[in-house]
Amino acid sequence: MSADTARPRVALLGLGTMGSGMARSLLGAGFPLTVWNRSAERAAPLAAAGARVADSPRDAATGASIVIAMVADDAASRAVWLGDRGALGAAAPDTVMVESSTLTPEWVAELAAAADARGCALLDAPVTGSKTQANAGELLFLVGGAAAALARARPAFEAMGRGVVHVGPTGSGALLKLVNNFLCGVQAASLAEALAVVERAGLDRDQALEVLTNGAPGSPLIKTFASRMAARAYAPSFHLALMRKDLVYAQRAAERHGVTLTTAATAQTAFDRAVDAGLGEQDVSAVVEPLRGGQTGPMG
Repeated sequence: MSADTARPRVALLGLGTMGSGMARSLLGAGFPLTVWNRSAERAAPLAAAGARVADSPRDAATGASIVIAMVADDAASRAVWLGDRGALGAAAPDTVMVESSTLTPEWVAELAAAADARGCALLDAPVTGSKTQANAGELLFLVGGAAAALARARPAFEAMGRGVVHVGPTGSGALLKLVNNFLCGVQAASLAEALAVVERAGLDRDQALEVLTNGAPGSPLIKTFASRMAARAYAPSFHLALMRKDLVYAQRAAERHGVTLTTAATAQTAFDRAVDAGLGEQDVSAVVEPLRGGQTGPMG
């Protein structure tokens, strides 16, 4: 049986830090794949691996049974789905639209209504994991939407990830992802402040980090961030500016449910400072740099 017969045709919109790995996983699992990215040069390695490269989201969605987007924010999502050459304009009825970007539940609800008017189904399916997990096909998908649409998309999710959690109706995946990233951002900001105290006070940094990362505060995330902060190794697994965006979105979502995320607001100030310092395209762990008080060392 040919790959085209065995697998539904998939379109993937966005080939950034996460999307490129997702696309490679789909190709490796035998899905006929069309890709689109705003800067076309990112698509070249995937074209060499067998993907068709589209010249617009609409072109990518033409003939696809499943269309997946992995872009930066609400504005980028709106553009790829509903823009002048947006994917929804070419989506046939019964197409499953999958939004794996980290977005606001409000925009997800608006997009779901647009999909429904077209006769399509939307799944909000953001992921946990970063570049390493995307490249290894080990993402966890947090899915909101109808069970029937999830059943159709599940083989694609399984090709890209280690699991699927059906969180609930439309918007549930988006909300849980914001809660997840809110907790991650607060941990990163807290560790940055702790490390700044250690360094400015003249404590042995390596010894202090060994105590902290192997004690009660030592979550897997803290261990990862501590290693990167100590080495000042900031090649992005997740861009700092995107974490700042997620903290803003999380606060907005929580307010709709009567909760004020005071720790998110505090963490956001640390990320604001880092973005203002020109670190937005670096890894999240670079949030420590503005706190270091002129400390010097390698960055990369």
